[in-house]
Amino acid sequence: MSFEQASLLILLLAMLILFSLDRIRIEVVSIAGLLGGYALGLYPADQIFTGFASPVVITVVEILLIVQVLARAKLFDSLAIRFAAARPSGFKVIAGTSALAGFMSIFMNNIGAFAITLPVALRLGTVLAIPRRQLVMPVSFAALLGGLVSLIGTPANLLVSDALAKATGTGFHFFDFAYVGLPVAIAGILLIAFRVQRLFPEPDETPVKISPAARRIVVQRRIPDASPLIGVRLSDCPVRFGIKPHALIRGDSFVFGPVDQSMIEPGDVLLAEGADTVFAGLAATQALIADAHPHGLQPDFTRVEAVVMPESTLVGSRVRSLEVFHSRGVAVTALSMRAPRIEGRFLDLQLSIGDILTLEGPRIAIGEALEESECLPLASTAPSEPALLSWRPFALFACGVAASAAGLRPDVAFAGVVLVLALLNHLNIRQAMADLNWPIIIMLAAMIPIGQAVATTGAAETIAGWLSLVVPITYPLFGIALILFLSMALTPFVNNATVAIVLTPIALEFARAGRHAPDAYLIAVAAGASLDFLTPFGHHNNTLAMGIGGYRFGDFLRAGWPLAVTSYGLALLLTGLLWL
Repeated sequence: MSFEQASLLILLLAMLILFSLDRIRIEVVSIAGLLGGYALGLYPADQIFTGFASPVVITVVEILLIVQVLARAKLFDSLAIRFAAARPSGFKVIAGTSALAGFMSIFMNNIGAFAITLPVALRLGTVLAIPRRQLVMPVSFAALLGGLVSLIGTPANLLVSDALAKATGTGFHFFDFAYVGLPVAIAGILLIAFRVQRLFPEPDETPVKISPAARRIVVQRRIPDASPLIGVRLSDCPVRFGIKPHALIRGDSFVFGPVDQSMIEPGDVLLAEGADTVFAGLAATQALIADAHPHGLQPDFTRVEAVVMPESTLVGSRVRSLEVFHSRGVAVTALSMRAPRIEGRFLDLQLSIGDILTLEGPRIAIGEALEESECLPLASTAPSEPALLSWRPFALFACGVAASAAGLRPDVAFAGVVLVLALLNHLNIRQAMADLNWPIIIMLAAMIPIGQAVATTGAAETIAGWLSLVVPITYPLFGIALILFLSMALTPFVNNATVAIVLTPIALEFARAGRHAPDAYLIAVAAGASLDFLTPFGHHNNTLAMGIGGYRFGDFLRAGWPLAVTSYGLALLLTGLLWL
């Protein structure tokens, strides 16, 4: 093994470890690795930033811009109302909303499909009394499965297509992935829709009827003089007001004693849990009041919900120590937690992955704080993003998809869609560019030269030689099985685009060593990179689902392992039958 090969493998291993630990921002790790590769002589200076001009990266940016417009369009609300009027069974609702998420994910990124479909699913769940835990996870998994079907369904598909084009002169066509992806997606959606009803049979804990956007939150509120809660025992609060008390503070001390004897008095402070809509109703009737905002109601004041991501610097912090918000005049007013025990005051609550913060303050200050703390905004009450009641964005996007399927380069086709959306004032490009998930884009662009170096330095050939000692790669099905397994094993811990970049050169070398066409090996790489069902942190969709649905880590293992095993077997079978 040469020095270049050894240094590249060490660099890749170090980056993969740092990616999986989520302690350093992914764009920092990516840029450091990119510059480290140049310092090690793995590529010349004029190739350092070629990834930023890659058609793959440009297409991803264009799709993300278009999704911002589609997410504001309420096209599916009327469909949800009609569907609910038919009073379908729980299985039909779960399978139907999951199929919608999977269908949309064929034509856009997975997070966009999840964000557009979830409100529809929650609305149906509320009307038809279907537990939220039976809806959120299937929609998340379905969005991942839908990405298997088309060229633009996920960045991993674009990357392997680009690699095939460089190796053979022709990349994959738009729906080439569907031969394997569509059956796997259909089987996966039906399986998870069937299983969640048995895994999560319990109804939602909230004892009152709530709106589709409602979730259980923990708040600390003061009891005003005319509150109807005065004189009520803590034990009666769940039945009479729909809230679960956790602590009662009088003066500066906790009120201890049995809950059936503790009475609420004027001026008390109550730490309680319940649906956000219940607390909104109590606030509207002056039954509970929040403390005044520490900096007053400044201009551009808004309310934003944000989820604590795995890479967030807030993981493990207590609310009182969140200087990233306090120093900017942003108040944390509520918290949706996964922790089973809630003790102390609101400021003593400790954050974990998937928790959802409710933030109030200036919009710009909240945006800066969320970016610095690596939290992902979920929703905002600011009027700057009005609902877009138009079918035109969907029609334009469909034209872009049709042009790409007809043979036009995806980056060119969707550039045209972005241009027309901007000309019709559906898209403010300057604002939309600022709202993009730039860490993911930078990571993708920075990893492309490193991935190419795996092939140019001969590292792929060396790794393929090592792996050939494990499986007889002269038999293509064994090689495909190993590549698919490696891809699925890595993707719960590393971004799927990174998995595709690292494994694509190895897959091509497998094909060359066995004198086989590389198509089947690359299909296996792309499929495995999207089959991420075992952890809540492997993909942002699963992280969001954990917070919104109130799942625990073990819930993903229980629901995901049969889906992972089934998807692996079916993908391997179809790849062997249709691509070899």
